[in-house]
Amino acid sequence: MRLFKLSLFTIILFILGCGSASDMRVVSDYDETANFNDYKNFVICIDDLFVENTNYPKYDNNTVRQLIGKEIESQMESLGYKTNVIKPDLQAGFQLLIVEDEAHFTNCDLQEDYNYWQTSKVKNAIYTDETLVVYVSDLQKNQVIWQASIGCNMNRPEIGLKNYIADLLKLLFENYPKTN
Repeated sequence: MRLFKLSLFTIILFILGCGSASDMRVVSDYDETANFNDYKNFVICIDDLFVENTNYPKYDNNTVRQLIGKEIESQMESLGYKTNVIKPDLQAGFQLLIVEDEAHFTNCDLQEDYNYWQTSKVKNAIYTDETLVVYVSDLQKNQVIWQASIGCNMNRPEIGLKNYIADLLKLLFENYPKTN
């Protein structure tokens, strides 16, 4: 009986682990011709620190944007780049993409007279999807050389928001091309 409980517990943990991992899927791409070791310094795109999605203040606000900007700066510095606002090689920035959609839930009852399924609408639900896209561009070439995105939900209490954003950006920057 104890072995059964241990096996059941392990299976449940595995299923829960898979569920959370799928929520944190990173999509990234980079310019294979760029030599990431040639770049020495960067600047954060100031325009990205201004709120764009004013219809969604719980998802996109000044606090969220400031935390993302600071964490991008921290990640870039951990890669060995120095901040330089006068003559930077790279520009690092981000976008918060927010999409609102509606899901329709139906109830399918069997119609006795003709033996087919009768569909009736039960409920409509509106949901919001949010994606964080981080990019780094070569300012001399005027092109993006790396970008990565991840699904996120910035609509959370401020107390855990800083750690949540830090974890998201660590995941994204794990896909940054290696530098010396």
